Amino acid sequence: MIERVHEHIIEELRTNTRTDTIFVLSSIFLNLVTLGVNSGIASGNRDGTTTIVMFTFVALLMVVNVVAEIGLIKGRQTRTKLLNGLLKMYKDHGVEGYYDPSLLGAYTVRYNLFMLTVLFTGMVALIVPFIIR
Repeated sequence: MIERVHEHIIEELRTNTRTDTIFVLSSIFLNLVTLGVNSGIASGNRDGTTTIVMFTFVALLMVVNVVAEIGLIKGRQTRTKLLNGLLKMYKDHGVEGYYDPSLLGAYTVRYNLFMLTVLFTGMVALIVPFIIR
């Protein structure tokens, strides 16, 4: 039975990693696309339609980045809970020496870096077109 629990936790960790990767890559991709589109709009014709398109992309950018940040926060919390359960399981079976608990801190730093990357690329995509304009 304990093997099934272990397999389930490992599978949940894999799913968590895939989900976080999707959040990070899709938000960075959207940030870069928005930066390009809005920079092109800002340097070109300044009629009402292009302004509406520009602000539509800004709204999309903000929503996607907020969702990605919340998703990464929840992903970090889930990973911590799963790894703490795994560590407890290892301790109960006397094999805790094979997993370094300091890895939990490394995961927190990694999540913070992901969140900073998403936030910073989003800010650049938001600010630069308005500077060009």
